[in-house]
Amino acid sequence: MKSNYRLDQIMAVLKSHNLVTVEQLVEAVDASPATIRRDLIKLDEQGVISRSHGGVALKQFIPIQPTTNEKLQRNLKQKQAIAREAAALVSSGDSIVLDAGTTALELARCLVHLPLRVFTADLHIALFLSEFRQIEVSIVGGRIDGSSQSCVGEHGRNLLRSIHPDVAFMSCNSWSLEKGVTTPTEEKAAIKQDIIANAAHKVLIADSSKYHHHSLFCITPLSAFTHIVSDKSLPEQDVNLLAKQDFRLILV
Repeated sequence: MKSNYRLDQIMAVLKSHNLVTVEQLVEAVDASPATIRRDLIKLDEQGVISRSHGGVALKQFIPIQPTTNEKLQRNLKQKQAIAREAAALVSSGDSIVLDAGTTALELARCLVHLPLRVFTADLHIALFLSEFRQIEVSIVGGRIDGSSQSCVGEHGRNLLRSIHPDVAFMSCNSWSLEKGVTTPTEEKAAIKQDIIANAAHKVLIADSSKYHHHSLFCITPLSAFTHIVSDKSLPEQDVNLLAKQDFRLILV
């Protein structure tokens, strides 16, 4: 088999999986382990892939923040399942912080039966929850980020740094054990850091499609969280590594 054709086949397999092993590539491409390893070395030198003990993945860099409308229908069932499970971490009377994003909006829909004090940077979440009398909603304020329709800047950061909520929920577009939670802009990174800064429980809500992706600015390592709620489509090798960490991993 010609080298270029084999590399194209390897790339096709990598594009359809979060993480693959050499053995899986051997079976998919019908080549020897030694040949596959040589091809992976080539791709690694070109900066196309990242290699870990668990296997091989495409380097997934997200240069810009997707808009809310672009994200609304992506992995909706997984987001709804994650939201239902994350809602179990909230008790009646809690004060909570909800990050901006569609997974956080699904979580808000699961909390409307509880009396709560809610702080959020997300305009959609604030407007939705304001319809329920038993929920007191505070929007953190500041400049509106057009892509996510959420607040950024020092005004919101100052408010978030002044509160000590029971639970803070962070959503994201990219996360991994190696790079932590990342975002395309410095302003987003800053306000997300303050969302979880003083919370008793710090919860990441992120579906598996965002795993092994990364953006320019690091928000926090995964070790900062007390809980991570994701879905069962995470590769087994990643689940095994994540399960060894100090946070509680919840898969739905």
